[in-house]
Amino acid sequence: MQSFGFPCIYQVELSMQMEEQILAERCRMGDNTARKELYDRFAGRLLAICMRYVGDRDTAADLMHDAFLKIFGAFDRFTFRGPGSLRAWIERITVNVALEWLRNRNRLGTLELDEGRAANRIAEPDPAEVARIPQELLMRFVAELPDGYRAVFNLYCIEERSHREIAELLGINEKSSSSQLSRARSLLARRIKDYLKSQG
Repeated sequence: MQSFGFPCIYQVELSMQMEEQILAERCRMGDNTARKELYDRFAGRLLAICMRYVGDRDTAADLMHDAFLKIFGAFDRFTFRGPGSLRAWIERITVNVALEWLRNRNRLGTLELDEGRAANRIAEPDPAEVARIPQELLMRFVAELPDGYRAVFNLYCIEERSHREIAELLGINEKSSSSQLSRARSLLARRIKDYLKSQG
């Protein structure tokens, strides 16, 4: 007696896992077909990550290509740890490429200057209200944040890094990371409330 399709589901998961392992191994060997497959599969996702950090599509596209070059050159350091580990690895590299671009252009240099100032706190909107806003628009609001605020917001809220990790990544202290996050949330709350008000 078939147990409600569970064997089939297991086989699909197993084949996806093997496919991911094989794709990574072929990329490591320099197989251009595998590299094209990796690019086609993840380019949209990595472009969105770069957009979240730099806020400009042309720059994001350049950084995405830089990230793929780093990824293709780093497969000897990749270890498969189960389904999703390949995606997590290439996303981590992409975030680091974007952060390096911001640091090299001193786009994060103003983070410490704001540390002691009190943010004009605005109550965060209700999740049900936020759900009414198109995802692309929310991402645009994030992209329009000042560079430092945007970097901290992305690392804390989307990448789920701790303030200690963010401080190490950006070369700031934990108090500054917390302050920038508070300011980013206030700015986003204002944008969301203004948008909802404009929609009646």
